[in-house]
Amino acid sequence: MLTITQALHDQIVAHARADHPDEACGVVAGPEGSDRPERFIPMLNAARSPTFYEFDSGDLLALYRDLDDRDEVPVIIYHSHTATEAYPSRTDISYANEPGAHYVLVSTAHTDDAGPFQFRSFRIVDGVVTEEDVRVVEAY
Repeated sequence: MLTITQALHDQIVAHARADHPDEACGVVAGPEGSDRPERFIPMLNAARSPTFYEFDSGDLLALYRDLDDRDEVPVIIYHSHTATEAYPSRTDISYANEPGAHYVLVSTAHTDDAGPFQFRSFRIVDGVVTEEDVRVVEAY
């Protein structure tokens, strides 16, 4: 199960809505070994595409150096789907290389600024996708 604060949940959704019609992407870091998402890190979709996301290689290198310096790990890796449901695509599955991370997908398809959206979390390990429950809390 992914437990996430309402504030982090809202930041991920706001980023997805702000970048629509392109896919948004980013990371929520947390202390190593805690499985507790704490620090919201929106990233630039270097592909600038409504159907694909890609972290800029330089930004990604800087992110992992920063995580190492802070003794953090990527607890959540998130991105949005702008025209399809919030479920990992074959490409998403093939790029999932953090077996300990929660892969959060937000669908902004068929939404307006205040409309409904999907916010789902998955574990992706060795190509196997497992959906997990999401619990939104006010604080840890």
